[in-house]
Parts: sequence; structure tokens; C-alpha cells
Amino acid sequence: MLDEANGRSTRHKLPSTPQDPYRAPIQGLREIIEMVAATPDQVRFVGLGTTVATNALLERKGALTGLITTKGFRDLLEIGRQTRPHVYDYRAHKPAPLVSRELRLEVEERVAADGSIITPLNEKDVSDALQRLAAAGVKSIAVCFLNSYANANHEARVARMARDVCPEIFVTTSQELIPELREYERLTATVINAYLAPTMKAYLSRFAEEVRTLGIPETPFVMSSSGGVVTPELAIARPIDLLLSGPGGGVSAALYIAGTSGHRNLITFDMGGTSTDVCLIQDERADVSHVRNIAGYPIRSTTMDIHTVGAGGSSIAGIDPGGMLRVGPHSAGANPGPACYGREGARPTVTDAHVVLGRLNQEYLLGGALRIDAARSYAAIAAEVAGPKGISVQDAAVAIFEVSNMNIAQAIRFVSVERGLDPSDFMLLSFGGAGGLHAAAVARELSMAVLVPPTPGVLCAMGVLTKNIQLDMSQSRLVRAEPSDAIAPIAAIFHDLEQRARDTFERNSIDTAGLLIERAVDARYVGQNFELIAQVPSGAVTVATQAAVRADFEASHKRLYGYAQPEKSLELVTFRIKAVVPVPQPNFSEAGATTYAAPVPAGTRRTYFETCNDFLDCPIFERASLLPGSCLQGPAIIEQMDATTVIPPDFEATTDDWGNLILRPIAKGAST
Repeated sequence: MLDEANGRSTRHKLPSTPQDPYRAPIQGLREIIEMVAATPDQVRFVGLGTTVATNALLERKGALTGLITTKGFRDLLEIGRQTRPHVYDYRAHKPAPLVSRELRLEVEERVAADGSIITPLNEKDVSDALQRLAAAGVKSIAVCFLNSYANANHEARVARMARDVCPEIFVTTSQELIPELREYERLTATVINAYLAPTMKAYLSRFAEEVRTLGIPETPFVMSSSGGVVTPELAIARPIDLLLSGPGGGVSAALYIAGTSGHRNLITFDMGGTSTDVCLIQDERADVSHVRNIAGYPIRSTTMDIHTVGAGGSSIAGIDPGGMLRVGPHSAGANPGPACYGREGARPTVTDAHVVLGRLNQEYLLGGALRIDAARSYAAIAAEVAGPKGISVQDAAVAIFEVSNMNIAQAIRFVSVERGLDPSDFMLLSFGGAGGLHAAAVARELSMAVLVPPTPGVLCAMGVLTKNIQLDMSQSRLVRAEPSDAIAPIAAIFHDLEQRARDTFERNSIDTAGLLIERAVDARYVGQNFELIAQVPSGAVTVATQAAVRADFEASHKRLYGYAQPEKSLELVTFRIKAVVPVPQPNFSEAGATTYAAPVPAGTRRTYFETCNDFLDCPIFERASLLPGSCLQGPAIIEQMDATTVIPPDFEATTDDWGNLILRPIAKGAST
């Protein structure tokens, strides 16, 4: 919570409630309002970042969904692409389709790639299909026809018929959701959106209702995967845009920190209970992706380019059939959670390794709200790791810690080294409840410095407060970039996209007076099969615009592939806009004059450090005691309500004017 009158922020954290996911954030709102002695009617903005859509997809807990598609194409959902994600794994299986075959119905219609109608829509087929799906009890229908991105009339007609015949059933059409080429990806996106919509409608509607019941007069906004916020109505219509809602908040907060701290190049390292999310920020801009893979499904949606690995505090450690130690990707989640939580059926996790190594408080977490049982951590690691390997519990805990670090380092290399970038040119922005426990070790591996923000455990929530209202829209059209007669069609496509964005905002009661538009296009050399994103300058489309697009495309092509081909024709494939309605930005900055203050430890704890392969008497500091200018030389542990940060003996930490903790390796031979 931010008090705009004085710039003071208050943070709070409590366990999630997976069975009724709206309960935890509502209880959090109630408690944090009480903590600052405010009243609900004083609240001017509520933002929600959520993983409910992601969990529903991963756990296959979406709605019973039907599909209406072009005759002859119902099995495309199952056939997919020829590419195999695991070429040498003969046991690899594709995820089962989200719509069973008997609920994938075909209708007679056909549109050519240029938008011309080959076969008119057979409305009797549509009527029969709608009756069959309604009788089967589906809660949602996906409509996706061949080449409908070039002519949406058939899909639009089916949607109107469906809303007349069965208005209680949610309908998603590909032309409303993602009018882009590549039939399989568009079909999959439409099905996923339909599959998630009823679940997200129930969740977001209940959350908005409970916000009103609390007495908060403002309608809540929802964080989208692309880094903006949208109304609940827009989120319900496009739940596919929420699949990275939670992690997107962290990247948004990182962009805010980049703008205030002066560190323009960052790699975010968000380590929570289940996974680690990393994203590269260069010159205060985060990479953006328009297609990604989640649980084996291709996701066509604009998202922050966040790479995820199964390495979190609750990642389960165990010995595989080959006798090797594995850490993750399976997670104990919040329930039963790590063994130290004391719940039945818990298995050893990364958190338990930290307890054994003395890196975490041996009695409680979350400022005392969560009691832990260190003895259970020892017992779980002894039973499932140390015993089978014939090593000590301490050595097993060290191994769990180091394997987890390697998984995280590999994820960071994926977004940097594999794209031709040196991670040492970036600062590692560590957050999430478990990030500070691993940050220094990972930074040492990659020759990086670390920035730990003042509120690392709830940084994703802070990020929701820093974002504008945003909508991303796209349209596929094949246009040669160079001819002067291409200027008019390019301008017309962008005009239509902007009008669609305005209409969408206005239908959701959002004032578009200050609307800002950013334009981009997916481009390729003629004959190529995949595209690169090129930025399109603002203003009227001219010959200079075409030249700027080509220059940006060729710079990206050369950076990624090592060459460019100026003599080849350029083809524009998918046109994109980011429509932004600015909202007043919060000011979390609490900068002051740099005044050195020697912090006083609150106690000590025997803690293991891998650099000396031994336990040391490590001083424990409260984060609140570290004022601007404070400097610590490791070993040290910094505790706060929402996170713990470990400073190894070969690192030192300073607090900057903005309250960020900066960790850097101590140069060999240097003294402090």
C-alpha cells in the first residue's frame, strides 16, 4: 500500500488460499488497510496480479470447452507441428488437447488466404453444432476458422448465433482474440482462452464483488502479461493475457527501479516458492515475446519475455532412478510446502536445505507469522537424500543448494549468453521470497553484481501499482515493405488497429483522451519462415518510416544471426500496437542524503558458507536498520518480513540512496 500524501509504503504478506484464491488477496487488503489505520473508502486504486489462470492451465482445471472449426480441420489441435521439443526422448508425450475429439465440431465454410470466400458459411451446420455442444454441457466455445485473420465475417456470424442460441455459454473467436496467421498457434490460443474464461470470470467477478463489499469504491484493475493493467471485464474476455500476470508485476517493478536507481541494464531474478522467473532489461526496456510455450502449449499472446525454470523455495529434492540428485521442477507448493512447515506428507525442498545450513531463521518466517520446525528439515533430507547417497545431512543440503544455483544460472544464461549478451554487463535484480538466499552465489557464477530492492518478497505487488492501462492488438497482413504503394495499406492497417483499441477502451468505460500508441511489425526477408520484431516510428507513414523499419529489422537480424541481406525484399507479416492510457504514477522514492550509519546486528547464527566449506558465526541484521550509506562486509544475513538476503564472506553490501541493497564481490587483496 502506498500513501500518496507522504510517499510512505506499507507491505504485508500472507499465505495463498488455493481452494478459494480470492480469499487471500481480500484478507490482505483488509489487514493492510487496518495496519495503516485507514478506511476502505480512502482507497483510490486496487491492482491484482494473479497466477490463477496459469494454475488452471497447468493443472487442467479449466472449463468444459467445445470447438467449432472449418470442415476437415478439427484434428489440427491434436496434430500440431512436426517439430519435437525433445528430439531424443522417445518417451516424450505431447499434452492432451484441452478439447476432446467429440467436442471438436466441423462446419462447412472456407476462406482463402487473401480473404476471398471459397465456400459460404453453412448456418445449418453451425446451428446443429451449437445444439450439440449445449446438450453436452460445455461452458465455453472456441470458434476458429481457416484464414479468418484475412476475413472475419464467418467467425463473427457464428459468435452472433451462439450468443443468441446459448447466451449463458462463453464464446471466444480467433478474429476477436488474435487475428494472426499460423493456424495451429491461432487455434490453440483460441481454445486456451475459451478454456480459461469461465474460471477467470468466476474468480475476477468474485474478487471485484468482495472489493466492493470491503467498502472500496474503486473497481480493481488486473495485471496483464504484457506489463500493463486492464479492467476485470477485459481480463475476463482475454484470460490468455493473464498467464504471466504475477511475474509480469515483478518485471514492471524492475523497470520502475531501473528508472529511479540509474541501473538501466538489469536481469531480473524472481525466485518464489515454485519457480524462478528471469527477464532481461536493456536500456530500461524489457524484452517482449508474442509466442511462448507453457506446459507444452504454444501461447500466442503479448508477454514480457520471461523465462521460467522449476527452481523455487518449495522445489522438491530427491534421488532419481539413476542415483542422481534432482532439484525440481516438481514443487511442494504452499500446501504441504517444505518439510519445515510441519505438515504431513511434506518432502525435502530447497527451503529445508537453507534451514539445515542456518541460512534461514530456525524458528519462524514472515516476521513470526509462519512457525517452522527445523528438525523436520533434517529428517526429510536425511531420509530422501543423505541416506540414499550415503552422505551427511549437511553435505546433502549443500548439494541441493548448489544444484538449485546451477539451474538458476542456466536460466540467466538463456536470456543473455544465448542472445549474444554478457551477463556481467548487467546487474542482477534479486527479488521473490527466496531470491536473496541464492543471489550472491548465482552472481559469483556469472561475474555479476546484485541489487536487492527494499521490498523483495512483495515486489510483484509493488509493480502492479506502477503500471498504466495497456492493451496490445495485432493483425496479420502480408505486405511488401519497399514499394511506395505500400504506404497506404500500412497506414490503413495501423489506423484500424488504433480504432479497435479506442473502441475496446470505450466499451470498458476507459477515457482515451491521453491515449498513446506504440507501433511495431513482425518482418522477414521474403522466403523466410519466421519473423523478427521491428519498431515503427510514430507519426504519418512515409518512405522514411519504411526505411526506419528496415534498418531496425536488419540490426536485429545481424545481432541474432550475424548477417543482414540489404539486397533482399522485406515482407511485413503481422502489425502490432501497444495502446496505453497513462494513469498517475506513484512515487516510491524515499531518497535522502547519503549518511553513513553503522548497522548493529540483532544477533548471530551458525551459518554454512560454500566459499569456506564451513559454518561461521554470522551476524544477523534487520533490513530496517540499514540506512542510506550503510556498508556491510560478509558474512552477514539480512532479515525482513518478506525475505532473507545472504551476504557471503567474499561479498560486501551497501545501501544506496533509494534503499536498495547493492552486493558486489570483494576484490582479492582488498580490505574494507
